[in-house]
Amino acid sequence: MASYTYGYARVSTRQQELNRQLDLLEQYNCHEILTEKLSGMKTDRPELNRLKDKLRPGDMVIVESFSRLGRSTKDLIELVAYFEEREIKLLSIKENFDTSTPQGKLMMTVFQAFSQFERDLIVQRTKEGLISARARGRQGGRPKVNERELKKAINLYKSEQYSVSEIVEMTGISRATIYRYLKQEQPNS
Repeated sequence: MASYTYGYARVSTRQQELNRQLDLLEQYNCHEILTEKLSGMKTDRPELNRLKDKLRPGDMVIVESFSRLGRSTKDLIELVAYFEEREIKLLSIKENFDTSTPQGKLMMTVFQAFSQFERDLIVQRTKEGLISARARGRQGGRPKVNERELKKAINLYKSEQYSVSEIVEMTGISRATIYRYLKQEQPNS
């Protein structure tokens, strides 16, 4: 089966135009160009999902720039890795990034290393923060629940005379805590 070249263009608002991106993508003889007019911050991008469903090993995706493809550096790296795992080539015109070249593969390795480094730093800072808090006498986690108020809240709930909002106001026990304890009381089905 022959490989296909797909273009993907996106703008953040309905008022913005795709023309500049489309003109550029048409120069690359794309078999099909998928477009979206919605914020890159949206996790659900239907046309990008449709593109991912169409792709087969050996196909190529061309974008005007990485900013049109990924919501963040992390999202972009995950998308590039997704394409790489499925043997899909990626070309970003503005950044002159092509995963089908040795230079593009090298840059992908560097991106992945930075992504792993970022994840490791987050884990390290979290552990250091917990150690520092414990040294100051703070334990973290959920606050201790006043058992007497919790029993009162559960009994009020079971009386079916008060709304959960009223019970929260009367007892100071959060809605989530009330529901969590009610769920624990139910036998497993």
